[in-house]
Amino acid sequence: MEHTILVVEDDQGIREAIGIYMENQGYEVVLAENGADGLEKMKTHPIHLAIVDIMMPVMDGIQMVVQARKTYDFPVIFLSAKSEDMDKINGLMIGADDYITKPFASMELIARVRAQLRRYEQILALQSGGASEGDALVIGDLELNPLTKEVSAHGAPVHLTPKEFAILELLMRHPNQVFSAQQIYELIWQEEAITTDTITVHIRKLREKIELDTKKPMYIQVVWGVGYKLRKD
Repeated sequence: MEHTILVVEDDQGIREAIGIYMENQGYEVVLAENGADGLEKMKTHPIHLAIVDIMMPVMDGIQMVVQARKTYDFPVIFLSAKSEDMDKINGLMIGADDYITKPFASMELIARVRAQLRRYEQILALQSGGASEGDALVIGDLELNPLTKEVSAHGAPVHLTPKEFAILELLMRHPNQVFSAQQIYELIWQEEAITTDTITVHIRKLREKIELDTKKPMYIQVVWGVGYKLRKD
């Protein structure tokens, strides 16, 4: 599979150097000089992974990824000159998949890119594998079609990112079964869960999209101290 890498970096030298690293590995490369430019490039190119600097003018990397995650679910690797743990945590919390501190070795960045692309393909394979398991899943006013990747709630279509879709499909295929955040992460991401904060974020976004009242959810229930389940009744 051919992959297109988006490089979002305001420093022209670093931006072009990363582009050369990626092209030498056989990837297509799209360059952007700030977050706003990066969002525009996403609309016109099929992006499979983004390498994003955090500190940029016009729109920084954090703001860009927050906006991108409303529509796109490809892996994001953050770049930063900072090494503080809080900076890393904030980046991962808002939707980044990995983090690398400047200065970095080219081979380290290449290895991170390869690892994230492998994981992303595993997620897509998990979803397509579920498509052969039969007809649409229906629970109450919630309907998920694994063949067409369409979801509707309360009679209206719902747009989900690939990871949101995979989490909802997992819960709908096993109604009333409780999954811990760690189990969900490892089933969907296909890797060991170092942190499960991203599951909390994904569950919150799913609720916002499928529940009539997020304060009184009908479908996705929290089992305190254990995990989450999709209520069938």
